[in-house]
Amino acid sequence: MHYIFLAGIGNSESEHWQSIWYRSLGSSGHWLEHTDWDNPVAEVWAEDLDRCLRALSGPKVFIAHSLSCLLVAEWAKRYEGAGVAGSFLVSVPDPKGPAFPRQAVGFGEGLEGRLPFPTMMVASTNDKYGTMEHAQRVSAHWHSPLVNVGDKGHINLASGLGDWRQGRAMLDEFVASLTRG
Repeated sequence: MHYIFLAGIGNSESEHWQSIWYRSLGSSGHWLEHTDWDNPVAEVWAEDLDRCLRALSGPKVFIAHSLSCLLVAEWAKRYEGAGVAGSFLVSVPDPKGPAFPRQAVGFGEGLEGRLPFPTMMVASTNDKYGTMEHAQRVSAHWHSPLVNVGDKGHINLASGLGDWRQGRAMLDEFVASLTRG
C-alpha cells in the first residue's frame, strides 16, 4: 500500500502529525509536493496529484489534511483510476466559511458529489475553518463515515497532538477495512 500525504495550504510543519506519520512509514509513504504552497490553485494541485499517482503502481491511500481534503474531491472530479483504494480526510474546510484562505483558488466544487472510493472523515467541534455542521453535510454527500474527535481545533500543529495516536489508530483501522473489503 502506498500512503500519499496531502498537506494543506502552507504545507505541514515537521512536527505536524502528518509529517511524523510520513517519516514513520519509510518507503511506503509519499509526500505530494507543490511548486506554490501559499497560493494554491485547484487545477494545478490536482495535476500535481495525478502525476504523483501515475508514477506509483499498486493501491494508494490518501492521508489528507485541510485544503487537501478538497484537493481529493477536485482530483476525483477531473481524473479517475490510478489505483486509489481510499482516503482518510482530516479537517475538511468550508470554502464558503469566513476563515477560508482567499488565496486558494477553485477549491470546493466537488463537495456535492460522492467520491469514487471509500473515505473516512475526521472533524473537530471547534475548527475555525469548518464547523461540525459543515463536516456532517460533506460526509453525507461523500457517503463518508464521520468521526467527531471533540475540541481539537484544526487538528494541526497548534492542536498540540504530537504524533496523534488516536488518529493513527483510526487510519490503521480504515486501511484494514479496505483490505478486508
